[in-house]
Amino acid sequence: MASFCTKCGTALNPDTQFCTACGAPANAVVAPSYAPVPAYAPPSPAQQSSGNSAVKIILIIVGVFVGLGIIGASIFAFTVWRVARAVHIDGSGDKVSFSTPGGTFSANQAETYSAAELGTDIYPGAKSGHGSAKIDMPSGSVVTGIFVTSDSKAQVVDFYKSKFGSEASTFDSNDAAIITMNHGNQESVMVTVSANSQQDGGKTRIAIVHSKNNKPS
Repeated sequence: MASFCTKCGTALNPDTQFCTACGAPANAVVAPSYAPVPAYAPPSPAQQSSGNSAVKIILIIVGVFVGLGIIGASIFAFTVWRVARAVHIDGSGDKVSFSTPGGTFSANQAETYSAAELGTDIYPGAKSGHGSAKIDMPSGSVVTGIFVTSDSKAQVVDFYKSKFGSEASTFDSNDAAIITMNHGNQESVMVTVSANSQQDGGKTRIAIVHSKNNKPS
C-alpha cells in the first residue's frame, strides 16, 4: 500500500525514512484509510410479497363488510315491502283503521263503544273523549273507551266499585285510581280514573279497557 507525506502529500515507498520532496520524517507519514461504505440491499421479493398480501387481506375484509351491509339493507327493504303489502290503511282524520294478516286495529276519536263492548256500564252523563280504539285478533280483542265527566274522581271510583263488587282490585292515589275486575283467565276490565285531566280542561277522565282472550284456557 502506498504512503503519503503528511506535510506535502508526496507518495513514498514503504521503506523510506524521509520524504524525498520536503525531508519530513517518514514516521509522521500515515496511509489514508478508507472505511468501506455499507451497501443496502433492496427489499427482498419475500418482503414485497408479504406487504402485498396484507393489503389484499385488508381489501377482502372491507369487501366482506360492504357486501354484508348491502345484503342487510336488501333484507330490510324486502321486509318493509312485505309489511307494506300486507297492511291496509283506511280512513283519515279522526278515524283510522289498519288491517293486517294478524288482525285489525281501529282508532276513532269520536267513537263511543257500548257497555257490552266495554264489559261494564259507562259512567252516567260522561261524554266520549279522544283516544278510543279497538283491536281484533284471532287470539282475542281489546276495546278502549275514553270518557270525560265533570264529577269528581271519588264519585267515579265509587260508581265502578259498586259495579265490580268486592272481587275487584283497586289502586287509589290522589290523582288517579285503577279498578280491575277479572272474569277468570279469559276476560278482564280495567277502569282508570284520572282527576283534573289537563287534556280535558281539568275534568275527570275515565279510560275503560276491556280485554278478551279467545284461546281455550
